[in-house]
Amino acid sequence: MQVSVESTGNLERRVILSLPAGDVESQVSSRLREIAQNVRIKGFRPGKVPTKVVEQRYGGQVRAEIVDAMLRQGLEQAVREHELRVAGLPQVAPGEDAAEGELKYVASVELVPDFGELDMSKLEVVRHTAEVTDADVERMLENLRLQRATWRPVERAAKPGDLVNLEIVSTVDGVRMPAEGVEKSSTVLGSAALYPEVESAIVGMQPGEEKTQDVTLPADWPVAQFAGKTVTSSFKLVSVAEQVLPEVDAAFIRSFGVKSGDLDQFKAEIRANLERELKGALMNRLRREVGEKLVAAYKDVELPPRLVESETQALMASAAEDARRRGQTLQAGPEAFREAARKRVLVGLLVGEIARRNELRLDPARLNETLRLIASTYEQPEQVIALYRNDPQLMQGLQARVMEEQVIDWIAERAQHTEQALSFQEAISQ
Repeated sequence: MQVSVESTGNLERRVILSLPAGDVESQVSSRLREIAQNVRIKGFRPGKVPTKVVEQRYGGQVRAEIVDAMLRQGLEQAVREHELRVAGLPQVAPGEDAAEGELKYVASVELVPDFGELDMSKLEVVRHTAEVTDADVERMLENLRLQRATWRPVERAAKPGDLVNLEIVSTVDGVRMPAEGVEKSSTVLGSAALYPEVESAIVGMQPGEEKTQDVTLPADWPVAQFAGKTVTSSFKLVSVAEQVLPEVDAAFIRSFGVKSGDLDQFKAEIRANLERELKGALMNRLRREVGEKLVAAYKDVELPPRLVESETQALMASAAEDARRRGQTLQAGPEAFREAARKRVLVGLLVGEIARRNELRLDPARLNETLRLIASTYEQPEQVIALYRNDPQLMQGLQARVMEEQVIDWIAERAQHTEQALSFQEAISQ
């Protein structure tokens, strides 16, 4: 195989690979003979399938696999011999003017830019700290009670915190909504699901009572024909129910998987869960902080354009999927995502370069700890651990995440940093 490299720009190289056609066909024939010995095809005895039949069925796939393997070998050779630091995946296409008896391919390869000096001591980083307090544990315990709350019907005036069932008819510009019948709705007073004017009108109403209230819709109301208009809503309070919180007894505690039913053990598990959540939140804050400082320090570095475009398309696709799940359509084009994509590519390349220059390696202990933390949030942790260990793609993603966190910590330790204390609630609010 002949391999040559040409420079086509500051961050791009053109790798030309010439594969001897005879070598390719020799390997294809050898592989097809192996397949013929074991393949089962209807109408033929095992090991007696004609080569022509095997070629027709498997020849294309085998030839593609062998060419792909040879191209990878050639690219690895070019990268090694020319000391190329590749960014992203190469683009490979058939080449022109192939000589007789050869297969010619051209790979376009983007390179990691030259970042120059990487002195992290020049960065100024704010590192947030927080801890889980007894009050946080009690707050979480109260939230768990609220999750298991039940509703008890009452015959009294509605008040904040009650669950109310309503029948509503609205009119705007003479248009009745719904056109026939009534709209049935349920809400907890104080949850802000209804407009404040409507909630205020409901408070103090008795079951069976009716009222009418005018509400002015905001200018950005989703239904354009009603935006900024005044809506007249007539509603009937059908029923009222008050919230009943469960007692924190042994049965309640066991329902969360604490078999002993012991309150102290339950609180200890709540604290452990909150500490895991806090650790992740603080790392996310540090990742953003370090990322912003890296972007500011290296904002003028030229980046591989194809890699930036690929990240732009990925961000846009993710936003489109989010919009689809909300029943909406993404209106923004690629330009709306390009700057964010550029920053992500810049930080990703910097993190990789810092790890390379300082010979940072993935810490197996930290990887295992992170995997255990992820698994601990599920009912059957061992199954989750097995899932990761048996899925190369999942494990590769986890390894990349842990390696990035290691580098972020490494940078923060060497930067000029100040600590800023936050409460648990402040720390987890993103």
